[in-house]
Amino acid sequence: MRLALAEADAAAPAGDVPVGAVVLGPDGSVLARAHNEREATGDPTAHAEVLALRRAAAATGEWRLTGCTLVVTLEPCVMCAGALVQSRVERVVFGALDEKAGATGSLWDLVRDRRLNHRPEVVQGVLGEECAEQLTAFFRTR
Repeated sequence: MRLALAEADAAAPAGDVPVGAVVLGPDGSVLARAHNEREATGDPTAHAEVLALRRAAAATGEWRLTGCTLVVTLEPCVMCAGALVQSRVERVVFGALDEKAGATGSLWDLVRDRRLNHRPEVVQGVLGEECAEQLTAFFRTR
């Protein structure tokens, strides 16, 4: 999570919400890291999670990220939760809850919907207060 927090710091200078994500391989090695780049790129899908999943897939040469873990500072939204399911990651670990748009347990729980063919393990609240404070500090300046 500390790597994801450091990655989130890179988002703020471009005016992006400071969310960072890291994809770990089955052996725990870092396959990819990313931060929000919507403002920087003008791409509405440039969430940290989606970018990290794309980069991990490129690094492995596989779209199936079986055995991998996505670590992210903020609970994934519906789009990102869908990408998690589609990429077949084994687990998602997140810090701060997103009570307005979270789709991994707070507002919705898309990734654990029994109707889907893949349901990753979810671990929430890892360094949650620190992740939430990073976001609060960003929005305080807005």
